[in-house]
Amino acid sequence: MALNVPDRRGRQAPSPLEAERIRALSRRQIEDRYKELGDLYAETSGGDPRAWNQARALFLHRLAVEVQRPGFALLVAERGVLQGPAEVGGTAGAQDLTHRWEGVVLTGCAYGFPVPVQEPWWRGLDGYLPRDLLRLAACGRLFAISGLIVDSRVRTHHPGRDWNLARRLQRRLLADRTAALADHPPVLGVTLVDRADTATLRALRSWGWRPVRTDGRATPLAAPCHALVIGP
Repeated sequence: MALNVPDRRGRQAPSPLEAERIRALSRRQIEDRYKELGDLYAETSGGDPRAWNQARALFLHRLAVEVQRPGFALLVAERGVLQGPAEVGGTAGAQDLTHRWEGVVLTGCAYGFPVPVQEPWWRGLDGYLPRDLLRLAACGRLFAISGLIVDSRVRTHHPGRDWNLARRLQRRLLADRTAALADHPPVLGVTLVDRADTATLRALRSWGWRPVRTDGRATPLAAPCHALVIGP
């Protein structure tokens, strides 16, 4: 999974009651907002401008490939931007001033796709899954969450609460997939995390992800990733 946690110092975090709005983007809308999505990702790369631009380019390349997968879905989280006072009633008295909302700022995104039954599997995912999960994939009930981009505060500010933005994004992805299936059976989310990426692993565990339980098809110790699932 691509997990990014931008540290926007100086920005006040919204309260749980004034949380970001989450909405799905169509493929055309994703193309229209590539710049914003790339900027959001690159803010976590650190380093000099060259490294920043390289991280952004790699992310957009991966996104352009994944968006072509059948059933691909991408959610964005947005927050309104307050742009100073505006006069009301033609006077400048303090009692006549109000605040004007000007557009939105992108604060996070999450994306993924139904795990395909046919080859090739995403990043060799089938080698990590027990037979019962393979059966879920066969009926469209296994959804790979391949990217989750949120602010650093989301990792540290009550990660176990339902209103945590990462939890809201991943829950909405699975709910939308469930709604798309006949009779609305529960859908399980799955992802792969590089073994060396302990920070991402800790963050996902704090948001409710759990290790995949094997059924005797043990994953080799040399396997490059951990498999995690979330859902029922």
